[in-house]
Amino acid sequence: MIDTEGGASRGILVVEDDEQLQSALTHALSQHGYAVTVARDGYEGLERMEREAPWLVLTDLNLPGKGGMEFLREVRSQGYHMPVVVMTAYGGVDAAVEALKYGATDFLQKPFPLDRLEKLIDQLRDEQPVSGLDVLREQERSRREEPREGFLTRDPKVLQTISMLEMVAGSPATILIQGESGTGKEVLARHVHRHSPRASQPFVAINCAALPEGLLESELFGYEKGAFTGALARRCGKFELAHQGTLLLDEIGEMSLGLQAKLLRVLQEREVDRLGSRQPVPVDVRVIATTNRNLAQEVQAGRFREDVYYRLSVMPFTIPPLRDRPEDVQLLAEYFANRSLRRNRRTPCEISEDAMSHLKRRPWRGNVRELENVIERGVLLAGNGPLRMEHFQFEEPVLTANHASAPSGTIWEMERELILKTLERHDGNRTHAARTLGISIRTLRNKLREYRQLNGGLSLSI
Repeated sequence: MIDTEGGASRGILVVEDDEQLQSALTHALSQHGYAVTVARDGYEGLERMEREAPWLVLTDLNLPGKGGMEFLREVRSQGYHMPVVVMTAYGGVDAAVEALKYGATDFLQKPFPLDRLEKLIDQLRDEQPVSGLDVLREQERSRREEPREGFLTRDPKVLQTISMLEMVAGSPATILIQGESGTGKEVLARHVHRHSPRASQPFVAINCAALPEGLLESELFGYEKGAFTGALARRCGKFELAHQGTLLLDEIGEMSLGLQAKLLRVLQEREVDRLGSRQPVPVDVRVIATTNRNLAQEVQAGRFREDVYYRLSVMPFTIPPLRDRPEDVQLLAEYFANRSLRRNRRTPCEISEDAMSHLKRRPWRGNVRELENVIERGVLLAGNGPLRMEHFQFEEPVLTANHASAPSGTIWEMERELILKTLERHDGNRTHAARTLGISIRTLRNKLREYRQLNGGLSLSI
């Protein structure tokens, strides 16, 4: 029996050209308090979605005009995340399975009894069960998000690191990748996944710095219905979604000590406990962790658990910052420029010699991510001519040619000035400033505490 609590506020869109089935579905769903909207083909279905914003979509695959499969693809490509159940005639199971790969939630094979539809809707509303469909959808999502370009480098140390990563990709060993923000740690993690026996399984990533502790815990381990206020349905966590695949724990150095203890149990026991459940769920997951911190120093400072560190650092790797790889600056700058020119339908152009020399001397505190942004802005400002110095906009001073031997105080002052100016520009809003700087709020808070201790009397209230 369909749970009708709040049913009227949850509209259902039925995309079906068979008038008899359309009428039967409309009548049955309306009887249970749902507001039903109908469409005869994919074109009309998309129009109805824009106006009605339904909670659930039921669509036939065999439709006139824009077919059900094409309709499903457009629904997902436009960013709609509501459940989509496809209906298929007898013998159309292969097409239904194909639909699942493109984001369908489930399928019904015609003819189906209405009570089966009722049970499915109840399930979608109240349970959201962990099943092969969850994994299938996560696998398809990770495939769509897979970056098209690999890790571009000529640096011998980085090339050696990539070779070693490919060597260990076939093992289930946990991998730790350390490096500054923007150096491409996630790109390398995906590279390991693609070269592993788990390549056909999901690659699931979660940023440990982007979520508060309570939310991060529920995202990692999942929860049962009623586990906490607002837990209206059971939800699987990232570990379950990554079953038999790879889980990337991005910026793990930001994880709280309490949550690290729970992570340790998963790494040791290979099972997770959903919040609100006493029944452990076995998981087979290859874990890759990344961090912009020196975890060994964090352990000594008491900010990171030693036992978790040793569990994660079975195979540790470090990616050098872009400022230590001048040849990569040129390689990446030319690549980003050509890519941006293609996107903007512009003819290829060169980066002037003095501009390239300038780029190679920069500190690139944001690493590859910062370089990419600078080049894309430069392409937009350059018009149809070559990229010159005046087309590049920077927010911090350039290091001298012998920057590697510059005193640490100089680097510290540059970092301090950049952070404080960014805070001023955002009127002291730490969340906005951290987002602009590409660091976590916790990192920003620690930096500000350091400035108070070493350079008291700051004019900015922080």
